[in-house]
Amino acid sequence: MMLMGPLDWIIIAVYLIGCTAAGIWMRRYVRDVEDFAVAGREMDINLGVASLAATEVGIVTVMYTAQMGFSSGFAGGTPGVLIAVAMLMVGLTGFVIGPLRRAGVITIPELFEKRFGKHVRWLAGLVVVLGGVLNMGIFLRLGGEFLVHVTGLPAQYLEITMISLLAIVLVYTVLGGMLSVLVTDYIQFLVMGLGIVITSVLVIKSIGWPALVDGLMQAHQEGAVLVDTVKNESFKMGHPFDPFASPEIGWFWVLWQAVLALAIVTTWQTTIARVLSAKDDRTAKKVYRRTAFYFVGRFALPGLWGAAAFYYFWRQGGLPEGVNSLTAMPHYLNTLLPAGIIGIMIAAMLAAEMSTDSGYLLTWATVIYNDLVMPLMKTPPSPKVKLLVVRSLVVLIGLFLVFYGLLYEMPGRAWDYLAVTGNIYMASMFSLLVGSLYWKKANSWGAVASIILGAVGPITFLIYNAIVKNPAEQLKPETAGLAAFALAIGGMIVGSLIGHAMGRGVAGPIPGLMSEQEIK
Repeated sequence: MMLMGPLDWIIIAVYLIGCTAAGIWMRRYVRDVEDFAVAGREMDINLGVASLAATEVGIVTVMYTAQMGFSSGFAGGTPGVLIAVAMLMVGLTGFVIGPLRRAGVITIPELFEKRFGKHVRWLAGLVVVLGGVLNMGIFLRLGGEFLVHVTGLPAQYLEITMISLLAIVLVYTVLGGMLSVLVTDYIQFLVMGLGIVITSVLVIKSIGWPALVDGLMQAHQEGAVLVDTVKNESFKMGHPFDPFASPEIGWFWVLWQAVLALAIVTTWQTTIARVLSAKDDRTAKKVYRRTAFYFVGRFALPGLWGAAAFYYFWRQGGLPEGVNSLTAMPHYLNTLLPAGIIGIMIAAMLAAEMSTDSGYLLTWATVIYNDLVMPLMKTPPSPKVKLLVVRSLVVLIGLFLVFYGLLYEMPGRAWDYLAVTGNIYMASMFSLLVGSLYWKKANSWGAVASIILGAVGPITFLIYNAIVKNPAEQLKPETAGLAAFALAIGGMIVGSLIGHAMGRGVAGPIPGLMSEQEIK
């Protein structure tokens, strides 16, 4: 196991100090909640591309995509291709994001008040926060796991690593809000890109591309199995290129991912936050078009590391003690990367984690403030009080993440957990957005039914699988995910038609948001 040298620690320290200082510097430009939450709506194309790409790649991203590569080879990158296609389509057409940006809202639930009333906005905000915070619940844990294994630190340093990560992120996020996030995201995007590319080149150089491709195919054909020494589970390499022929994936799972991809690019609040921060809807669409292909690399390159880790440990005769499918990749990198390079790679991963955590903390705190707290207040507070509330919420969410990450035992693959928790609100929010913007008969009856029914499948999955420990008896994530979309869409249609029949229908789309072309 390779130990980090003084040069590695110097690289990491210089990066952390510089990035934190840049974030704190932006505090002077924060005057009110709009500056804090959506950067005064002045985000341009280049900054938007860098910020969106950086926010959507964290250590948790690298960990779950590498885990997919570990068990499914390059077929594990299927979600990245589907998300890229969905983002490109939305960027070309302006589907949902065009009228959403023109609405001038800070969050998605705020839009629903214009169409369905305050109670729908509050209920929507509740499920958005529930799904978002639970989704983020494993971020610090996975970030800590990565850093402990890649640096070779003892396992007992996991908690200290998690808390240290959170403390650094909280400092500049609480002070500078979205302005700090956008500026530090730009720095982190450059550092992260450098580290990911260098690491990928070294992985390919170490094994050799033909050897890796042939080795994964051989492992699949021979039914190669690696045993997880932590949970005593076995992992069999699926078809490394065909997702439909892989036992870990299959056509039903791919179908769920295709539907989920469209929902992600139109409803995932951390992504939509960049849309709402853009100068106008044209800027937002250009940001989507230019960022789309990045999502292929987001899955493919860390997936390459995971696939290489499977090949390496298979050739070594099995996983080391205490290493599982999730931690195999960082453990493998610890054996591969030389001094100096490992420092750059860790700085890149810290960049990825900080940009993701800061963006997510700000997003969920903004939703709580804007859609749960403010609708209940009869008299609007002063700008200073508003900022204090949002900043306090950022801190409280951060503290929750530490305890949740330490206590919750994640069932199955990390990506499946993230997709299912996201489905708690994405299925219903997608139905509500499409209904409110494009369907004249959509009303609050359908909205409420969609929100409630859309959350049933994912919440059932989380509770049931936490109780039932036998993987063979647990619910499949694709079943819960597709059920969420089916129930949410069905609830919107049936509920709205019932409400319309009872004289409670809505006349049409929200005035002023739709262009003539979009209405047609």
